[in-house]
Amino acid sequence: MNIHEHQAKDLLKEFGAPVSRGVTIFNTEEIASRIKDLDFKEFVVKAQIHAGGRGKAGGVKLVKNKSDLKKEVELMFGKSLITHQTGPKGKEVKRVYVEEASNIETELYLSCVIDRASSKIAFISSTSGGMDIEKVAKETPNKISTVKFEFKTELSEKNIKEILNNLKLNTENFNQAKKVVNAIYQILIKKDATLIEINPLIITKEGEIKCLDAKINFDDNAIFRRPEIHKLRDLNEEDAKEIEASKNDLAYIKLDGSIGCMVNGAGLAMATMDIIKLYGSEPANFLDVGGGASKEKVSAAFKLILSDKNVKGILINIFGGIMRCDVLAQGVVEAAKETKLSVPLVVRLAGTNYEKGNKILENSNLKILSADDLNDAAKKIVEAVS
Repeated sequence: MNIHEHQAKDLLKEFGAPVSRGVTIFNTEEIASRIKDLDFKEFVVKAQIHAGGRGKAGGVKLVKNKSDLKKEVELMFGKSLITHQTGPKGKEVKRVYVEEASNIETELYLSCVIDRASSKIAFISSTSGGMDIEKVAKETPNKISTVKFEFKTELSEKNIKEILNNLKLNTENFNQAKKVVNAIYQILIKKDATLIEINPLIITKEGEIKCLDAKINFDDNAIFRRPEIHKLRDLNEEDAKEIEASKNDLAYIKLDGSIGCMVNGAGLAMATMDIIKLYGSEPANFLDVGGGASKEKVSAAFKLILSDKNVKGILINIFGGIMRCDVLAQGVVEAAKETKLSVPLVVRLAGTNYEKGNKILENSNLKILSADDLNDAAKKIVEAVS
């Protein structure tokens, strides 16, 4: 789960990291009341969307006097920002953060992430902040430092020195940066975050360390035990179909292709999408119904796929272990009849009760194509939609 910059900064402040003063505005009606008491010399108006690259897309605006502030905030609301992370449709700005402008001397980079490859917690730092860190890593990898630790409840002074060594800080700035390191580490372990990125971490001309921008991602599988984090979720920033999928405990990601996929198991789902591409078409989604899906859950998944207007055909690929193929078949038949299925449907069943499942499909009086294996299934659905 992602959160907005202003929410990330609230968390950082709660855990002792220095951030700029600011206010969040949720609609145009409250602009005047929210900015009325701001006493900043200069202001930064920042669009709040779940995507990077806002500055280049016009989502960050420096305002030098208060008389222009209301107008600039009004102009930011409703703006559609197109960045390298939003896709061509962009994202509409529905909330705005106004913060005190900083007198920037130096921009640094600092992040903390769960490194699944090593099963450790990694801190990444760079003297090249304020830029795309992937670009820095590719073009000037010597400017990137990565330090990894086993999980622990607190970082030692030695650990913190290792993390900050690459940033070449003076004593005063080092002591300030320690607060940032401790804050992001504690958020990671106490709030089930998977990534905390401060980019840039700045040193002002007054010699102060500040978290100028912040991004935090959380483990979706741990949100159930973090109600204070779950309430930060902004459904306006999520795909409507993915929201509906989460209500039915389905793992769903919308893609750009035309063949809808329903599979049980993430690995099998990836293989199914790969073989669709191998036969010359593109998957419309990733959808994992899980190992023990009920008839109702299967029906919900089927309807979800069909809600995508780009879908021209559906491939269902099930290997029944915990899941029974006859239960899946019943769900598919009911959903197909209820939605008056009008696109080609290919089903490949294997495993528990697959013979019963195939019999249910055969007796449904629906135009369902059965497949012997995954290759056969992919070939049939690609031919059917061509």
